[in-house]
Amino acid sequence: MTTFTHARLFTGLLADPTVDPEALCAFTVADGRITWVGPVGDVPAEAAASDDVIDLGGARVLPGMLDVHTHPLFMALLADATNLLPPTCRSKADVLAALRAHPGWGAGPDAWVSGFGYNEDAYPDGGPTRVDLDALTSTQPVLLRRADGHNALVNSVALARAGLDDASPDPAGGRLGRDADGHLDGRLIESAAVDLVARHQPAPTASDLADRLVALNDHFLGFGLVALDDLLATFVDDPLTVYRLAVERGFLPQVAVFFGWDPDAMPPVTDADRTGQIRIGGVKVFMDGAYSSRTAWVEECYPGSHDHGLATATDDDLRAAADWARANGVQCRIHVMGDRGITHLLDLFADATPWLAERPSIVFEHCTLVTPAMLARIAAARMRFGLVTHTIFFFAEWESYRANLNPSAAEHAYPLRRLLDAGATVALASDSPATTWVDCDNPFTSIRAAVDRRTWDGSAFTPSQAIGVGEALELYTGRAAQITQLRGVGRLAPGYDASFVVLDADPFALPAAQLGDVRVAQTWLRGELVHAG
Repeated sequence: MTTFTHARLFTGLLADPTVDPEALCAFTVADGRITWVGPVGDVPAEAAASDDVIDLGGARVLPGMLDVHTHPLFMALLADATNLLPPTCRSKADVLAALRAHPGWGAGPDAWVSGFGYNEDAYPDGGPTRVDLDALTSTQPVLLRRADGHNALVNSVALARAGLDDASPDPAGGRLGRDADGHLDGRLIESAAVDLVARHQPAPTASDLADRLVALNDHFLGFGLVALDDLLATFVDDPLTVYRLAVERGFLPQVAVFFGWDPDAMPPVTDADRTGQIRIGGVKVFMDGAYSSRTAWVEECYPGSHDHGLATATDDDLRAAADWARANGVQCRIHVMGDRGITHLLDLFADATPWLAERPSIVFEHCTLVTPAMLARIAAARMRFGLVTHTIFFFAEWESYRANLNPSAAEHAYPLRRLLDAGATVALASDSPATTWVDCDNPFTSIRAAVDRRTWDGSAFTPSQAIGVGEALELYTGRAAQITQLRGVGRLAPGYDASFVVLDADPFALPAAQLGDVRVAQTWLRGELVHAG
């Protein structure tokens, strides 16, 4: 047994009566689990007599944090892509300069040059174009994925490799970008279009991907993240095999794996598949696109247009995905940003019977625009819904929201105060790497934005929807645990995994603007020290 003493504990839920978050507390650990938590003066006699005592010196201690919407396998796929995110790139000129340093140049016509993270909305000199990429090479294919993860830009060589020309039709649920004369301009809008080209890129092997996941241990554990929901693991073939191979080689976080909806390729799920360090969490469906690229499905037209965005799934697919999740005892997670999309999903599912007892059966992901009327419907619904949202989006993508968010809708954007007051089952998450910020899955960047309600440049963003520090921490710990299929995490309480983090500063004692500066000094995983900053 190990006793950790002299800690100021945030146990994962503000309403937890077992400890005073400002008092010096202690907890005991045996066999990787917490066995007791309480005031430092009440340590059980057998623990107090033990030689295995670790004094935490009054540091703030939290449960290991959860990122319930992230993309580790996508991150592994992007390991050899040029970083086009801020602060590396803040202009088109920066993007092109970064691409010129890509190590793949001159490796032959079959060597693809790839990049990730551009965001044309944030550039004073406009975004890169197919013509810009063609000027870099006329022999090698180039594919740049936009920071949102939904869209891409390619050169003429890549279009030709995919067999696309001016006569090619738009795919269902996506668009091929065209100039004023109808010629393809290299933009691939939404995943259905991106996939037309991306599937021609050589894929890394399962062994390579497993090694790349292991290399991400320091990244996740350095941010205090001990459990993850991979919300589109089918970026790669056979993700369960890749993850389990990675665990054999030393990958440490728990992961719930979610398959992208494919009516022809959904596997059966066994009891064993729903348990363990790597488990099947469910299925993900895309209801609409991204707000930053005006493809989220919205009620009010985007400013200066007649465009309502895109519905990217049919009702038949949505129902079939939910039926598969029901039959296999897992979650149905639905990407939906626009208010029209959320209303449509409530029309489809509000009266359906939930199939999971302890967790939401259906979770709406991103939830950019949530009105009081929607929350009333969610509260009254027979279905048990969860909501995952992202303050990192408005923090990092302020330029896009300033251009695309109607003033009348702004009060409903990422409304955390309203969600908590309504009693919604809600969590914060990063969607890493799919936003315009390097290391966007640092929880304290999102926590700062939730409390401060300011963007990266200091602009206020619906300050009425600000929440408290403890409430924001809940959304990465105890409340996040109420969303995920993962177990034993998100709380400092007897019976839970002894997975916790020690911070270098106390977020409860800091001004809101400094919350993003908090760092994880130590991460413990099931009673073992796995990261020391």
